[in-house]
Amino acid sequence: MKEKDLLAELAAYLYACSNSETGRTPSERELAEHFSVSRGQIRETLAILEAMRIVERRAKSGIYLTTHQASVEAMALFAKAGVPLDPIQIYETVELRKIHEIKAAELACSRATEENFERLREILAASEARLAAGQGLAREDRDFHLEIVRATQNSVFHKICSIYYVMGERRLPIYFNDPARGQRSHAEHLQIFDALVRRDGNLAQALMSAHLQGAESYWKGLLSGEEMARVLEKA
Repeated sequence: MKEKDLLAELAAYLYACSNSETGRTPSERELAEHFSVSRGQIRETLAILEAMRIVERRAKSGIYLTTHQASVEAMALFAKAGVPLDPIQIYETVELRKIHEIKAAELACSRATEENFERLREILAASEARLAAGQGLAREDRDFHLEIVRATQNSVFHKICSIYYVMGERRLPIYFNDPARGQRSHAEHLQIFDALVRRDGNLAQALMSAHLQGAESYWKGLLSGEEMARVLEKA
């Protein structure tokens, strides 16, 4: 089994098999038997998961799940492995993405190259073709937003924002199941692109804020009353 596959599958398995009260998971020996790999491979993979704050290995006690302390990279790994994220974490991720991408729109206005603009034109053309075919825009939406972040010419910024889209990889197709939502999103992308080309930072920020407000409202609407109260308590 490839190392990357083992990492994601082990994370998902530990999440599914951990004791709901204590968080304790199967032992190294049991995990090695389940995945048909050596204990050394399990030990190395657990070390990575521990660094990501997904598990804690306690001497003479065992392995314990600590997902409440998990890093952002760990949340992305869970999402990729198909482990459901907490609804509040989903909402908070969308909220943080909004903050970052509004700033990205401003920076892109002054830093974008013609190569960035050409790539955005290609993405918009692909979006139009998919809409005409009655298809969703999950991939094109991701590509459009990440190209704007790329246009800031800040590679760390791009890596951070890319994580949000890994976490939303399974949710975006659901969001874009509604054809009207896809049409509206594409129209807003065209407006944002026009502001970028004109190098109008204030307008680009305002348009990006309004654009992402729709996604934020959508995910907020999926929270239960109790979950929403917990969000508001943090505000």
